[in-house]
Amino acid sequence: MPKIAPVSELRNYGQVLEMVKPSSPVYLTRNGRGMYSLHSIEDDEAFEKAKAMVALMTELTRGFRDGEEKGWLTDEDLDRHFAMRRQALAEEGAEG
Repeated sequence: MPKIAPVSELRNYGQVLEMVKPSSPVYLTRNGRGMYSLHSIEDDEAFEKAKAMVALMTELTRGFRDGEEKGWLTDEDLDRHFAMRRQALAEEGAEG
């Protein structure tokens, strides 16, 4: 069951904060409408990890789609690409 409290209860913020638990946020309302949520740092960290995972999955899906549409690279193509990158980085390092 969600925990809902009016924003005005923040006058007694200690009581409101005691209601916040991991995986159990408190939703604050203003004029009867949901406006804010208070959640634990643990929940925030889990949310950030989930966002990163979604971003990674999006990039992997994009790469897979490109491979299907444009053709896959061979092992030799990858070796050549990264050998050229290593060489370029080495040359940059020698200049700096």
